[in-house]
Parts: sequence; C-alpha cells; structure tokens
Amino acid sequence: MKRPSFKRPHLRLPRPPLRLPRLPLRLPRLPSFTHTIRFRLTVLYSGLLFVLTALVLGATYVAVERSGEAHPVSKQFRAEKYVNGVYMGEFDAVKLQEVEAAVNYETLANLRRFSYAVLGGLAATSLVLGWILSGRALRPVRAISRTAAEIQATDLSKRIQLQGPKDELRDLADTVDSMLDRLDEAFRAQRQLIDDASHELRSPLAIIRANLDAVLTAEESDEEERRTAARSVDRATTRMTRLVEDLLATARRSAPALADADVDLAAAAGEACEEFAPLAADRGLALHRRLVPGLTVIGDHDALRRAVGNLLSNAVRLSSPGTRITVAAGRSGSWLWTAVRDEGPGILDDDQARVFDRFWRARAGGGGRDRHAGLGLAIVRQIVESHGGQIRLFSRVGEGSTFVLWFPAPGDGHANGGPPEEQPAV
Repeated sequence: MKRPSFKRPHLRLPRPPLRLPRLPLRLPRLPSFTHTIRFRLTVLYSGLLFVLTALVLGATYVAVERSGEAHPVSKQFRAEKYVNGVYMGEFDAVKLQEVEAAVNYETLANLRRFSYAVLGGLAATSLVLGWILSGRALRPVRAISRTAAEIQATDLSKRIQLQGPKDELRDLADTVDSMLDRLDEAFRAQRQLIDDASHELRSPLAIIRANLDAVLTAEESDEEERRTAARSVDRATTRMTRLVEDLLATARRSAPALADADVDLAAAAGEACEEFAPLAADRGLALHRRLVPGLTVIGDHDALRRAVGNLLSNAVRLSSPGTRITVAAGRSGSWLWTAVRDEGPGILDDDQARVFDRFWRARAGGGGRDRHAGLGLAIVRQIVESHGGQIRLFSRVGEGSTFVLWFPAPGDGHANGGPPEEQPAV
C-alpha cells in the first residue's frame, strides 16, 4: 500500500521594494556673470524701464479705447443709386457710426501691434544700454577692488588715486587711500619697533652671555671676578626688564579694549609724586607740588599716572643734587594741563624735536650714551595723544626743562585747534 505523499507548502516571502539611489537634485548652473552686481543693476534698470513703458502704453491704449466705440462693420444694407433720376444700380452701404467704429477698431489694432514692437525692442535695447551704463558706473569699484587685491601686508605703497567727479565712489576711494596710509604707517612703525627692540635687547643679552661663558661658568675665576660679572649681569637684566615694561605699556595703551573714564588729573599727578618722593629725597632733590584739584579729564588713570611718572623719572635721574623739581597742574581756557619742571642740564635745540622718538637717547654729561632704553618720552607722547592732547617742551641748556601735557576739558569746544603755545605758570 502506497503512502500518500504530502508536499510542504512553499512559503514566498515578500520581496523588499526596489530602492533606487537618490541622486542629488542639481539645478542648472547659471553663468558666472549673472552673480555680479553689474548684471543685477542691468536687470533692475531694464525691468523698471520696461514696466514704466508698458504702463504708459497701456494707459494710452485704454484712453483711446474708451474715447469712442470700436468694432468691425457689423450692419450693412443695400442701396439704390440714381443720378438725375436715372437708375445706376445697387451697392452696399453702411451707416456713418459704423464707419467711425471700424476706423477706431483698426486704430486700436495698429496701436497694439506698435506697442508690442516697442516693448520688444525696448527690452533688448535697455538690456544692452543697462549693461554698458552699469559697467561705466562700476568702473571705480573695479579699480578699488583691483588695487585692494594687489596690495599685500608687506607692501602698502599702492594707492587707488581715483580720478573723476567728487561723488560717493570718489569719497570711498579717498577713504580707502587714507586707510592704506594709516596701515602703511602702522606697519612701518611696527617694523621699526621690532628692529629697534631687537637691537636694544641684543646688547644686554650679549653681555649676559659673555659673563656666563667667561666668568660665572669658569672654574678658574676668583670671587671678585664673579661678583663683577654678577653686577654686569644684574645691570643687563635690569635694562632688559625696563625695556620690556616700556614695550608692554606701549602695547597696553594701543589696545582697543582699553576703557576710559573720568580721571582727576591732579590726583594722578599726585600719585606719581608719591612714588618718586623717596627716590628724590635720596638724591637730595626737593619735590614741590602745585596741583589744583578738580581737573577732570576723560582717560585712563594708570596711563596718566605713568606719563607723569616717566617725566619724574627723567627729572630725578638728570637733576643735580640740591635742585628742585616742580610738578604742577591747572587749567587754561578749555584745556587742562599738568607739567614737570626740573633744573637739570637742559636739552639742545637740535635735540628737542627728537626726544620723543623711540629708542632715541641724548648724550650723557660725559659724552657717552644714556643707558636707558629711550622709550619713556615716546610712551608719554603716545599716552597724551591717545587722550586727544598734546605735549610741549620748553628747555634751555644749563637751565633745565619743562614738559607740559595738555588735555582737552570734557564738554568744551576747541575752535582754536590746539592748546596755548605759551608755557603755563609752573
């Protein structure tokens, strides 16, 4: 007996849907000239002119259409013609109103065709003329961008020097030129500062290295040579420290984030006097103060105190024992002032214009160079000018020097263009 066979049912699993890869939708890329301001101005000018012309022609068409009836001849009739009582035949005739309406209809049709032709020609002509005129109008902008592209950070000598009418683009070019002048001056001053600072640091570093190699690390050197070398290294490091402090003070005053506030000028000068009073007493100098309270300027208190302190440092260092140093402050019209007067050796007339230069040092009494870095008076001038003021020097050889710092009083006008030329009563 044959057993019946059983077949397993065939299970069909559902097929996963066919997934096609998603291709990124790429829009047709427009030519590069369509992304320019010249193209946008051309389209704008052409579009405005096209719309205005279309409105004028449309208004004219509507006015003509509404001025009378306009339609083709729709009503005709047969008429018999007689001449002197003789029958001449029949002909088609229309009323006079129908003729007038037909003439108006043809006139409107001609006006439509003329308007379409004018608008088409205007669209093409306005695009061409707009492209040409916008190119001429943007020619100064191309000159500005081309010059800016040619300028590098190490070469700021090129200028735009745009010619033509005194319009907004000319003002923009002049503004860019003045900005380049300031940048060129800033880069030149920065390079000069780096060169001078590296030159000034080279000498004390050489002194330190020479003493280390020759004395301090040599086993055969005696104690006296070591002490002498240590003093030389101490003087060199002191000079380097002073130079670094002066450079940091210069950078701090140049920082854009420096916040100014109301400062009592007499109080800042008084604090500087308190700092140098012990040093002046040790050198046998009399420090006299004539400070009027209530002299308020807008600025940085620490910077103003450092400016007066730098002047006092030079006065204490250069004045002879037994002489007097006077620190005064007052008001003259719309200007506030503080001054430091000493009875030192004075400054030559030829050197008075150079004492505020960085790293410039006058000859010492014995003919040698001053050992200071030569940044003190340069920092003073920078601080004063950053406060909108000016510094003046009055000096005669053998009679001493007077440095006057002028600052504009808050809220007062300065129509005269500058502080008084004469020396205040110090």
